[in-house]
Amino acid sequence: MKAVMLALAMTTAPALAEDWPSAQWPVDNAVINWQTVDTYAFAPHDTERGGIRTDALLIIRDGRILHERYAEPTRVDTAHLTWSVSKSVLATVMGVAYGERRFQLDDPALRYYPALQAHPTLRLADLLHWASGLAWQEDYEYAPLKSSVVAMLYTRGRTDMAAYTAARPAASAPGTQFVYSSGDSNLLAASLRAMLAPERYADYPWQALFMPLGIDSAVWERDGAGTYVGSSYLYLSARDLARIGLLMQRDGRWREQQLLPAEWVAFNRTLFSAAQPVPGEANPGGHWWLNQPLPGQPVPWPDAPSNTFAALGHWGQALYVLPTQKLVIVRYADDRDGSFSHNELLKRVLDAVAGEGA
Repeated sequence: MKAVMLALAMTTAPALAEDWPSAQWPVDNAVINWQTVDTYAFAPHDTERGGIRTDALLIIRDGRILHERYAEPTRVDTAHLTWSVSKSVLATVMGVAYGERRFQLDDPALRYYPALQAHPTLRLADLLHWASGLAWQEDYEYAPLKSSVVAMLYTRGRTDMAAYTAARPAASAPGTQFVYSSGDSNLLAASLRAMLAPERYADYPWQALFMPLGIDSAVWERDGAGTYVGSSYLYLSARDLARIGLLMQRDGRWREQQLLPAEWVAFNRTLFSAAQPVPGEANPGGHWWLNQPLPGQPVPWPDAPSNTFAALGHWGQALYVLPTQKLVIVRYADDRDGSFSHNELLKRVLDAVAGEGA
């Protein structure tokens, strides 16, 4: 794989008290040795889809680009498939709707999506915790014939993904058990649609979130029923995804506007403890992933601060937010063999930043 470095052809003004990107990002000219980070992220790999295969790595510190590297054919302006990072972006769009008082977390999902009439106690908060209680199998490659998500995205569910999910039988009471489900996310996308006037839905992610943040690369696919595939099919450039990370790093504020209510961001970052730990994996919050330990368990990423949170996607897509260090990290990738470690990348980034100027 040929890795290419991007020349940062942007004006580098003196650091301000608080930097925000406009059409371009300001640049932090700190002297930092990124060799160990790049050696890990952009390591040589075989041609059989093995190894760590990073397409983009972007590191923002306090609103300024600290480090940026791409691997062909991905470029600075490439709108990359984010896979399940889409889920956290959907939650961010819903946060704007929450601030507009379009719903409450305890509202029954049935109020907005009548196809859930067989599940009257299911709340929007349960969907945001991936705890709908609906029977679901999320495997892709390992059990495709039994996979609920494969059927929803590609076969019998693709014409109406929310309807497919709503027709699943109950496996547990809503809100009592975490089961990661792309179906839950698409029920949220359908619920959001019902909160809006019909003519507003198509443009709502742009009007509510993308345009205020200056995002111009977004492409979001819809299913056969016209509902956004909130689980999976949002495309963004690395720099545009970093804008969402900066919004979350600054507790929902964008310049002078509180775009997301602070209580919504707090909900996103509150641990849902009804989950089973998976070694090396973050734990669920409100449609974001947290480096907080479940009761009696260690911190998932031990070399990163416990207040780190992230949006994560299939094959290594990641948006990490480290509030204490004021870092936002975007990684796009094409990993297939599970050899990439979130903890290892974050450890190397933090070590590099700690050695600034050395």
